[in-house]
Amino acid sequence: MAAPPKKAFPLRLDPVLYAAIERSAATDLRSVNAQVECLLREALARRGVKLADPVRAKRGRPPKED
Repeated sequence: MAAPPKKAFPLRLDPVLYAAIERSAATDLRSVNAQVECLLREALARRGVKLADPVRAKRGRPPKED
């Protein structure tokens, strides 16, 4: 099952906030984009907003065909 395309949009952030997110992302071994998405999901969960689990891309090599 292919993951649906993600919604792209411009986001303007205070440089100090961006730097903090960048440091947090590096600590968690994530991209800044993935970190922002993770932080938004956590914030929504704390507010009681239920979201479906994200569809994750399969990692690794595809199985060999015989």
